[in-house]
Amino acid sequence: MLENSRSRALLSRQTSRLLIVDVQSKLIRIMLDAEATTDACRRLLEAARVLGIPTDATEQYPRGLGATVESLAAHLDAPVAKMRFSAVPSLEWMASAAAGERRQVVVAGIETHVCILQTVLDLVARGFDVHVPADAVTSRKSLDHEIALRRMSAEGATITTWESVLFEWCETAEATEFKTISRLVVERAKPDA
Repeated sequence: MLENSRSRALLSRQTSRLLIVDVQSKLIRIMLDAEATTDACRRLLEAARVLGIPTDATEQYPRGLGATVESLAAHLDAPVAKMRFSAVPSLEWMASAAAGERRQVVVAGIETHVCILQTVLDLVARGFDVHVPADAVTSRKSLDHEIALRRMSAEGATITTWESVLFEWCETAEATEFKTISRLVVERAKPDA
């Protein structure tokens, strides 16, 4: 029946996972739209928790760049420390059977043109369906951010927004989680702790 068929280009909570990359205390301070980006990441994390979507987070050289910001850390298990710009070599699930079940990866965090770009391109090269919410990633300079988004799109990643991600994961207003997801969308931004 057509009404039950869904485009494979849309995210599904059954086949998605969320990756938050390097939203760290010393690094976020110097980013464009830092507060809005952090808040978008928080909303993605809260929605993933409500919908049962696995989440991972990384920290680039945490000894020098600090820990994950408090407003996100509260929604995460321990982030994985890394030194490489791409998060892919640090992700344990990449080597497990679970990677095959969840082929859609939503990637958010910082910086768009460094760790996000390299992580996304590595995931795309490994056959993952990668979605990047443009309003949940940022850089220090707008040109770096814009060029990186274009590069990722050209290589096969889907550029989207955090709100689109939430509604694609939810899929229907009949979902038991719809009211919670809807509240996440309409709430005012919370300043980072």
